[in-house]
Amino acid sequence: MTKLTFNTEMVFAYGVPAEVAPGVQRLVANNPSVFTHKGTNTYIVGHDTLAIVDPGPEDASHHAALIRAIAGRPVSHIVITHTHRDHTDGLAALVRATGAKVAGYGRTAANPGVLKIGPSGGEFVDADFRPDVVLRDGDRIETGGFALEAIFTPGHAPDHLCLALVGTGVLFSGDHIMGWNTTVVAPPEGDMGDYYASLDKLIARADTDLVYLPGHGGEIAEPHRVARAYLVHRRWREQAILAAIRDGKPTIEAIVALIYDQIDQRLVKAASLSVQAHVEHLIRQRLVACDGPVGFASALRAL
Repeated sequence: MTKLTFNTEMVFAYGVPAEVAPGVQRLVANNPSVFTHKGTNTYIVGHDTLAIVDPGPEDASHHAALIRAIAGRPVSHIVITHTHRDHTDGLAALVRATGAKVAGYGRTAANPGVLKIGPSGGEFVDADFRPDVVLRDGDRIETGGFALEAIFTPGHAPDHLCLALVGTGVLFSGDHIMGWNTTVVAPPEGDMGDYYASLDKLIARADTDLVYLPGHGGEIAEPHRVARAYLVHRRWREQAILAAIRDGKPTIEAIVALIYDQIDQRLVKAASLSVQAHVEHLIRQRLVACDGPVGFASALRAL
């Protein structure tokens, strides 16, 4: 198994905007957890006319800090990387305060009426999200002398977008790639095959992207090395899961106990969902079979 190195260091203060790239300020929401690191990052893009990337959670202090940082300047767009609630719950208040248009991919879940429970155990999907401006792969928002290009990167979420600040080398990577930890790919929202393809898509942009600004954690200064390392790590993980099934570990529960033997108990569900995503990918490749829906206790067999 490949060993990843993470950068968990992050210089910031809650409520205080910090310039992280020319024309880009970051505000960190005070919602730290084992899943959000120090908190959700909100980005303020531009100088005179602004765009906001991910308003973050519904939190009065974060909203007030964001309004102070906007400082009366017009906001043309609020862009959503994906509709997990730690990125979107502050949206309604920010729209009321700014009158900005909301841009994003829009929900694409297979079962939109089904409550989605996240790895932390709570409801985490904004199933009612409807953007004013629908963004598809390659679409651009041009405003205030800058342009944001949408890059469709499903995997962590079915509606996930990364956003390139055109001509600058800056890419907002949302939760697709974060330097402080690997991304959770958790069914039914997460799809491992999509995640692999989306990593490949960003790796292919090596000539254009110089730094990633993620949804959680600090700047990623060697983005393509990190993307390649994450891809290799995931593929090694999948091979380890397949080997475990072949060696007589017939359930996701047994595989997690073997592979994640020293895991923080708060992360067991996330690890189990990640293994499930790998198992579903192996099933689509006809390397593993399961009689019936895949669950943590379902009997698996290698083909």
